Amino acid sequence: MQKTQLIIILVILLSFAVGFYFYPRMPEMMASHWDDQGVVNGYMSKCSSLFFMPFISLFMFLLFILIPKIDPLKENIEKFRKYYNGFILLIIVFFFYLYLLTIYWNLGNKFNMVVFLVPAFSVLFYYCGILIENARRNWFIGIRTPWTLSSDSVWDKTHKLGGKLFKINGLIALLGLFFQELAIFLVIIPAISLSIYTVLYSYFEYQKELTKKN
Repeated sequence: MQKTQLIIILVILLSFAVGFYFYPRMPEMMASHWDDQGVVNGYMSKCSSLFFMPFISLFMFLLFILIPKIDPLKENIEKFRKYYNGFILLIIVFFFYLYLLTIYWNLGNKFNMVVFLVPAFSVLFYYCGILIENARRNWFIGIRTPWTLSSDSVWDKTHKLGGKLFKINGLIALLGLFFQELAIFLVIIPAISLSIYTVLYSYFEYQKELTKKN
């Protein structure tokens, strides 16, 4: 078993242990969802709330482990496997961080959940940039459009640009610490914008490639 996978398993097991430990101290209905200003607008039973995230983490881990095994271009995934493994670890740690924040809130400690998530989103987006820059053509990981999947050249150009944009997105997200009322928008709007832009970019790059061939 790889060292990264072992760490991930330990984090997941720890999340289950935390759930069992805090179960007696949680209210019957736990705050589980917050709006864009960090105000609670959703609740779940404590059993569901305490064990939903650990089970989701376990499911995501198993799914991420399965992907390289079923991808028709699995040999390409192996070329950037260390970055992919790092991404899996980061996602599981992100879920664990969110899980701890939820428990901390329900212990009676009130804070702006969105602001506390801003640094985590920033790190996640920045690392996505690193992963995307190093990703090789495959069917599951990266900016997968009909045009990137049809051309190694278009894939490489799109991912080189997309990687830089995701890193910038991560830095922009940090501004939410200073403009707290806009925090969620500084995370979401740049992410949506760069997603749309990279899709269009891949299309036009593919058209350029076809023009050159003809």
